[in-house]
Amino acid sequence: MKRLLQRAWLRRSALACVLWPPAQLFGLLVRLRLAAYRAGFLKSQRIPVPVVVVGNVVAGGAGKTPTVIALVQHLQAAGLRVGVVSRGYGRLGENCLEVLPATPPEQSGDEPALIRRATGAPVVVAARRLAAVHALLAAHPATQVIVCDDGLQHYALQRDIEIAVFDERGTGNGWLLPAGPLREPWPARLQRGARPGRGIDLVLHTGTVAAFDGFGSTRRLADHAVRADGSRVALNSLAGERLLALAGIAKPEAFFEMLRAQGLTLAVTRALPDHYDFDSYPHPADKGYTLICTEKDAVKLFPRQAGALAVPLVFAPEPAFFAAFDALLAPLLSASPPSPPSPPSSPSPLPSPHGHQTA
Repeated sequence: MKRLLQRAWLRRSALACVLWPPAQLFGLLVRLRLAAYRAGFLKSQRIPVPVVVVGNVVAGGAGKTPTVIALVQHLQAAGLRVGVVSRGYGRLGENCLEVLPATPPEQSGDEPALIRRATGAPVVVAARRLAAVHALLAAHPATQVIVCDDGLQHYALQRDIEIAVFDERGTGNGWLLPAGPLREPWPARLQRGARPGRGIDLVLHTGTVAAFDGFGSTRRLADHAVRADGSRVALNSLAGERLLALAGIAKPEAFFEMLRAQGLTLAVTRALPDHYDFDSYPHPADKGYTLICTEKDAVKLFPRQAGALAVPLVFAPEPAFFAAFDALLAPLLSASPPSPPSPPSSPSPLPSPHGHQTA
């Protein structure tokens, strides 16, 4: 059913037209909720440090996590102390939890665990992002910037910079859920002041083709895979092996095609649901194959299949994106309360690295 809807959302098909009336009701609820925040009936809280939200206005994965990782690494390269908050989609429980190296991914969610491992930044998950922010600042009071993984529609948390991420689908057929992929109207979402916060500041395209105006990015697989112990294996050394590629991500086929583009022959491919927990994965069926997966999958797969190999994703927003982001952030940093001194100091202006290796 999910795939049927996703296909219907690409154009104004018969199924999309059938779903158009409930989409109007959804749109009304979106506008009423926004009006309640604007009128003060629902409360929105400001945080004393800059808050950057990376999210999307369409349902489904569009590359938020690689963008968050690239952004955090960019800020860290500038000497800034960065924290990340997330809901931890798919995790067990809704408690507020700091993600530590030993935290089971089932408790943190696979994407927060991946962000923590890739960046080393403090990551806190909670059902309410505002609660996660307060917990993060209490545990790490020297934090200078908070990056929110998803949450463009979480109006209770005020934000200073909003980044909308799109893949090659763009806005699909342009209709709201369930007739289309939009969580809120677009392009009205670009209008500053149209809702709590500043409105969308930056648009980043993560697909091979940009659907409309915005900044671009490049993505490719690294030339190596990583074992559970952290050691590396050159991808070209796997050319003669019987490979079983699996992916529990939004677009498994994209990962498989990237592996083939690296010259690998995949004996078997298994497309699993996004955020797959691997509890019911058929281990005996893997005998005789070398398992190869994404780093997101490896967070949960390594404890069960120590012999699996994870291939990192090298994701790089174009330099102009970082330049535009830095220009937005600089005045916010100067207006923020001073943080306790801690090396390294924050240089100005912020650098714009040309690439980040992320997962």
